[in-house]
Amino acid sequence: MDRDWIATARTLSEALPYLQRYTGAVVVVKFGGNAMGDEAAMAEFARDIVLMRQVGVNPIVVHGGGPMINDMLNKLGIKSEFVRGKRVTDKATVEVVEMILSGLVNKRIVQAINDQGGRAVGISGKDDDLMVCEADDPELGFVGKPVEMNVQVLRDLYNAGIIPVVAPVATGREENETFNVNGDTAAGAIAGALKADRLLLLTDVTGVKDETGAVVTQLTPADVKALTDKGVIAGGMIPKTETALAALEKGVRAVVILDGRQPNACLLELFTDHGAGSIIRSTEPRVKPRSQ
Repeated sequence: MDRDWIATARTLSEALPYLQRYTGAVVVVKFGGNAMGDEAAMAEFARDIVLMRQVGVNPIVVHGGGPMINDMLNKLGIKSEFVRGKRVTDKATVEVVEMILSGLVNKRIVQAINDQGGRAVGISGKDDDLMVCEADDPELGFVGKPVEMNVQVLRDLYNAGIIPVVAPVATGREENETFNVNGDTAAGAIAGALKADRLLLLTDVTGVKDETGAVVTQLTPADVKALTDKGVIAGGMIPKTETALAALEKGVRAVVILDGRQPNACLLELFTDHGAGSIIRSTEPRVKPRSQ
């Protein structure tokens, strides 16, 4: 018999305790970065999500779409202002953001999941008032921070066997207000409101690194604070670790910052001994699955 098939069977057998642990688990996956622009990577990601659903996990996908927004703003000739390196989102910009995130990007991911045999439905933070925001910083315009979460719509979808795909566009407290929300922030807020078992933040880096540049596979919130104080966690990793700590405080069991460029990163993280990045948690890992 072909050795590859034997290896496949062994892999499935070894996955059993992990499959048991995650049956019924709620896993929020932030999808972004280079994989979104690549058809093959998108199909592989979609397949992983469908497989998670098939084995009893409840995945919720939250996505970004920065590069596509930039492309469309350039095409439409809408000039962006920047304050301290962050884009000011005015009325014209937020309309483009909503068009690209809720339209083009969201439906592309939905389609990819459906093409792999899953049942995906795309919504935004506006649907059923899932995410209500206030301005994060008045100077930045319509950039929102979530202040109220109504996640029942997500429970209704995953309990019906549907994979929700969420665009990080939110409503405000005023009539007809639209906010652009950072994708990581939105994923963290959703995971926190659901008290998810896992929040997986897919990035274009291998994980959180220490002073020597090696990936730290397990961290506590105290470790994260120490590395940040030392300036080891810096730049684009700071908002990711801040999102992770905020999610843990709201009751998420563990947050993983992992390399979305690695094939089958989500499956590696959930269903193998190997793991695929840096896991941040304040509690000891659970051996037996929690009853839902």
